[in-house]
Amino acid sequence: MTTTAEDLITAKLERNFDALDANHDGYVDGSDYQALGDRYIQAYKLQKDDRRARAIQTFCQIYWLELLRHAGVQADKLTKEQFVTANRLAVIDTSRLNVTEGGGHAIFDVIDVDGDNEITKDEFARFLRDVWKSDAPDAMEAFTKLDTDGDGAISRYEFIRAVREHFLSNDPDAPGSMFFGRA
Repeated sequence: MTTTAEDLITAKLERNFDALDANHDGYVDGSDYQALGDRYIQAYKLQKDDRRARAIQTFCQIYWLELLRHAGVQADKLTKEQFVTANRLAVIDTSRLNVTEGGGHAIFDVIDVDGDNEITKDEFARFLRDVWKSDAPDAMEAFTKLDTDGDGAISRYEFIRAVREHFLSNDPDAPGSMFFGRA
């Protein structure tokens, strides 16, 4: 069975939804995005006043508000279907926060623990394990795919490109399509 391009993007977004829905109630809400920011802060042992902690919390809050704006719902929570639709609209809307750019840079700054402007295999594994709670066997395969120049590290450029591909790519073999393992 061939997966259509739209189905692939939907599968990736549905996997994001499942990872964000911390209490498994079938909805994501602002507390799930607060919890995501907290997972970064706790996983990387950041102080609340660290600029990286403030940036990731601000990004999570604004991202959530952008999803609500694009979902066009009155409630302060989204179903999986509403989440997918809102994400599709939010990532192409550059009139406010550009999710793929702003978020990508804030996340990169946290993952790059030693501040050398590269993400090592260990740093990437920590991101998957401690923030996204991902233990998918093929998730670390993504590291090799994301390291497009083969130098053993993911540069900021490679990371931002992968974030864009995660949200927008129709290609199942694109590095960003494998961000959290195969969809």
